[in-house]
Amino acid sequence: MEEIVVEGKRELFSIQSCIALTVAIIPLTLFSGGNFVTVILLILSTGLLISSADTFVESVKKSARRYGISELVIGLTIVSIGTSLPEILVGISSSMEVAAMGGCNSEICPSDFALGNIYGSVLVQISLVLGIVVLIHPLEVRPDWLARDGLLMFLAVILLTALILIDARLDRLEGAILCLIYLFYLFNLLHQSDRIREDELLLSGGIEKITPANVNNKKIFLGIILGLSLAIWSANVLVSSATELAENLSIPSAFIGATITAIGTSLPELAVALTAARRSKGVAIGTLIGSNITDPLLSIGLTALVYPVTVGSSAIFFTLIIPATVLTTGLSLLFMYTDFEFQRWEGGVLIFCYAIFVSLLVAATGLI
Repeated sequence: MEEIVVEGKRELFSIQSCIALTVAIIPLTLFSGGNFVTVILLILSTGLLISSADTFVESVKKSARRYGISELVIGLTIVSIGTSLPEILVGISSSMEVAAMGGCNSEICPSDFALGNIYGSVLVQISLVLGIVVLIHPLEVRPDWLARDGLLMFLAVILLTALILIDARLDRLEGAILCLIYLFYLFNLLHQSDRIREDELLLSGGIEKITPANVNNKKIFLGIILGLSLAIWSANVLVSSATELAENLSIPSAFIGATITAIGTSLPELAVALTAARRSKGVAIGTLIGSNITDPLLSIGLTALVYPVTVGSSAIFFTLIIPATVLTTGLSLLFMYTDFEFQRWEGGVLIFCYAIFVSLLVAATGLI
């Protein structure tokens, strides 16, 4: 009984924090006060992102337990699609801008930014985000998860890369194929939900059952909608603030797209995964792997359906961003396959890989 009261107080504090931070952020977004206001926005939006993600993941977990759905399935579907919405929205918006321009050329190519954001987000999530999560809380991985989800994550990146390398573009047919593969994956995942739940119970040693008497369905629904909405909004505020700050400091747009924007749109995954790691291994791993399946299939697929994606400037993109993403994704899977457990030193290696990538990118863009 005491544990329920404590959890209820923590949830109430999390919701109150979300509301307070939102009230503080909204007025600041209406003013253009230079770098000082931008830095304050960065700090507040980061706090809101973490707080809202905590509300969201707790509501999702309760919903999964309430209806007997595997938390891994929830992590691979609802949470992953929800936290990938920034990438989806960036892609669709970029495609609409290209359509309004009547096409894309080598000098101005918004779709180049969208595609770079997809690869950058995958790289950030599989190296920096996963590395931070594992460094704080080592995670055990079930072999079945890797055989099904981990392999598809890697193949999705390879397939997207192959389609782009053919003619440096992604047309509507190819985008439709990517979306259909993702839908087939979801159908197969839901079809195997009972067996996945059994594996999850074996890994966790059993998951507590939440009885209907202890469940407030309206509160769960509110937590999911409010938490996810504020997480996405705060991530957008953070990305906008970071981009404005970078532009004020004369940082090249290529660097912004591959690092600041990618990190910003991946912050929901980081916040949700960090929160879930200490409570639900299924949601933690499912969110990261699921997002890296969602982005190279659904996110970029929808982008191409709106308007074909064309690579404008390919120098840094083909020589650094794509190879780094493919190699790091393969390395992370190798770590998982070795002993089916992510240990802290492996997380450190992934973070180091991302640091090397940023260093090479900084050197390539002439910042140093």
